[in-house]
Amino acid sequence: MKILILTNEYPPHVYGGAGVHVEYLVRELAALEPGGCSISVLCFGDQALQQGNLQVRGIDTALRYSADHLRHPGLLNTLVREIAMTGSAEEADIVHCHTWYTHLAGCLLKQLLGSRLVLTTHSLEPHRPWKAEQLGTAYHASSWMEKTAYQNADGVIAVSTSMKADVQRLYGVPAEKIRVIHNGIDIEEYQHRMDIAVLQRYGIDAGKPYILFVGRITRQKGIFHLINAIPRIRTGVQVVLCAGAADTKDLESEMSGRVEQVRTQSRNDIIWIPRVVPKQDLIAIYSAAAAFVCPSIYEPFGIINLEAMACGTPVVASAVGGIPEIVVHEETGLLVPYAKVSPENSEPADPNEFSRDLAAAIDRLLSAPGRMEGMRQKARRRVEEHFSWKSIARQTMDFYRGLFN
Repeated sequence: MKILILTNEYPPHVYGGAGVHVEYLVRELAALEPGGCSISVLCFGDQALQQGNLQVRGIDTALRYSADHLRHPGLLNTLVREIAMTGSAEEADIVHCHTWYTHLAGCLLKQLLGSRLVLTTHSLEPHRPWKAEQLGTAYHASSWMEKTAYQNADGVIAVSTSMKADVQRLYGVPAEKIRVIHNGIDIEEYQHRMDIAVLQRYGIDAGKPYILFVGRITRQKGIFHLINAIPRIRTGVQVVLCAGAADTKDLESEMSGRVEQVRTQSRNDIIWIPRVVPKQDLIAIYSAAAAFVCPSIYEPFGIINLEAMACGTPVVASAVGGIPEIVVHEETGLLVPYAKVSPENSEPADPNEFSRDLAAAIDRLLSAPGRMEGMRQKARRRVEEHFSWKSIARQTMDFYRGLFN
C-alpha cells in the first residue's frame, strides 16, 4: 500500500496538536509494515528525509506576486503550497489530509490519482469563529475548503466521539464513513522526570507548588479565563504559563496587558514563558507541576492533557469536546462544567462563572495532597493502558484497508 500524508506541520516545524499527531502517527505507520507499505509525507517547510519506507519532502514554495495591497497573503501562500503538493505527489492508494491547510490538495489528488481520501478531524472551522479575527474573510475560504473536503472524503478519522458527532451534524458525513481513533502519546518519551536545573533556568521556584498551562495564545485554549482565575487561587501557588505563538499581534498585546494587570491583583507569582519550550525541558516542567490546567473552550481531543498525565501530573480541565474521554473526573483530575453560548459559538455563557469554577477546582485539588498523589499514579496508568501510538497506528492502517473492501 502506498500512503501519502499531507500536512502543514511536520518536525521540526510543529506548533500544535495536529503536528504532534502527524509526527508520531507517521513514525509508527512506517514501523508497522516496513516491507509492505510506503509512507510519503508532503508538508510545509524545507524538510527532506529518506529513511527506509518513509520519505518526507517539504514544500517551501512562496507566492511571488507584485502588488501594492495583496489581499490575504497567508491564504494565498497556503494555496500555492497546495498546488505544489498536487504537482509533487506520486501515485498513492491513500491520501490522508491533516487540517484545512491541505484539504484542497487532497480533493485534487483524489481526482487526479484515483486515491481514497482520508481526513483526520483535529478541529472544525465552524467551531472556531475567532479565526475570523486572525484570517479575516479568508476564514470563509478555509471553512468552504474544509466543508468541501468532508463531503468528498472516502473516510474520516475522528479523534473523539464528540468530533464524530460534530462531523455528522455539520457536514452530513454518514456514520459508516467515520471511525473514532483517539490521539496517542509516546509513553517512553513522556514520563516523570525531575530536573531542578530546568526549573531554575525558567525562573520557577522548585520549593513552591505551581500550576501549569501549556499552549498557544489563542481564544481556543481559554488562557484568558485562566488568567482571570488567578486572583481567586489560594496564596502561595506559582502560575507557570508556557504560552507563545499568538494568533495575532493584537492577541499578544492583550495577553501582555492582562498578565500585567493580574500581577497587581494577585499575591501569586506568574511566570510567563512566551515561547515554545523544547520537549525535554517541557517534560521536566510537567513532571514537577502540582497540577496541569487546560481551560480550553474548544478541544476536539487535547493531546496536551495526555502529555501531562504521562508525566504523572493530575489535570484540571474544562469539560468540552474530547477532554472527558481523556481525563477521568475525580480519578486522574477534575473536570470543570462548561456552558457554551451556543453550539456554533464556543465562548462560555458566563465567563466570570467559568473562571471562578476553574479557581475553585484548582484550590480543591491543591488542598488534598494525598489525593493528588493517587491521581498522579492513576493518570500515568490510564495513559499506558489506552493511548499508545502503536495501537493507534494499527487501527489507522486497518481503517485504510477497510476502504478497499
